[in-house]
Amino acid sequence: MGARRKISALDIPPPGAPFDDSTFDKFFDPPGRSRAGFSRSNKETLMAKRSAKRRHAQGVLNVEEFQRDDRRQRNLKVLDGGWHPANDSLRDQSFVKNVRPKSKGQTALMEAIDAHSLCLALGPAGTGKTYIAIAKAVEALESGKVGRIVLSRPAVEAGESLGYLPGAMEDKLAPYLRPLYDALTDRLSAKRLKALMAEGLIEIAPVGFMRGRTLNNAFVVIDEAQNCTYGQIKMLLTRLGWHSTMVVTGDPAQTDLLPDLSGLHTVADKLESVPNIAVVRLGDADIVRHPLVASMLGVL
Repeated sequence: MGARRKISALDIPPPGAPFDDSTFDKFFDPPGRSRAGFSRSNKETLMAKRSAKRRHAQGVLNVEEFQRDDRRQRNLKVLDGGWHPANDSLRDQSFVKNVRPKSKGQTALMEAIDAHSLCLALGPAGTGKTYIAIAKAVEALESGKVGRIVLSRPAVEAGESLGYLPGAMEDKLAPYLRPLYDALTDRLSAKRLKALMAEGLIEIAPVGFMRGRTLNNAFVVIDEAQNCTYGQIKMLLTRLGWHSTMVVTGDPAQTDLLPDLSGLHTVADKLESVPNIAVVRLGDADIVRHPLVASMLGVL
């Protein structure tokens, strides 16, 4: 088998310039490469050529995709003219082991979680309340600061009734607890998350099953607390045991309960004056989702 020739940027004509199939043969059937052991079919080669032609015609063909070094490197940046937050070099979307704050409010929240056993995080959608709380919980579990993670969320529909869901109890509650699974999967692999849940090191339970429990040596996250009544939040807060940390997150402006039934705002106001309890209020400036989210929340 002949030696593979490294493709150079000079081999590709400028974007929009016409060229024939022989140009792409350099990439899909390099000179000196034997057909023996080459498993790509003629149909697959043709489809690959068509895709490359279309991308070249649009001016988005990336030369680096065809340059092979010790490791194959791809340019994953969004093209100019696309969604501008993704093109912003200051927005690092790559996975990091330890979450870094992206705003002053998130910095205050992370410092409050580290310094207090009970922390309430209130703010609009997209401020990273749940993600930061779960990331801190995973970090505490992996460092050995706590023995388990307990996540709780009220099973309340968002304005519509889903009726009776089929399956066992876990199947019925799965749609309500899906956001917690998504955040955990983002910090842990799906395989490891399943193993930790099987060992009981990570527990996800609805609010209705928390009464009467004492959560010692645990990191407790109460998500969507705006859908809890005053009595439910009081019951959840009193589950806190020794060597445990509890983070309560919610947006009082987006409750799915009837008016004046949500107890999050009232509880936060009362606990703000209690020492050793942190109440962090995030604002529109802390939203890290699409910029339109902050604009919409300003008028809706």
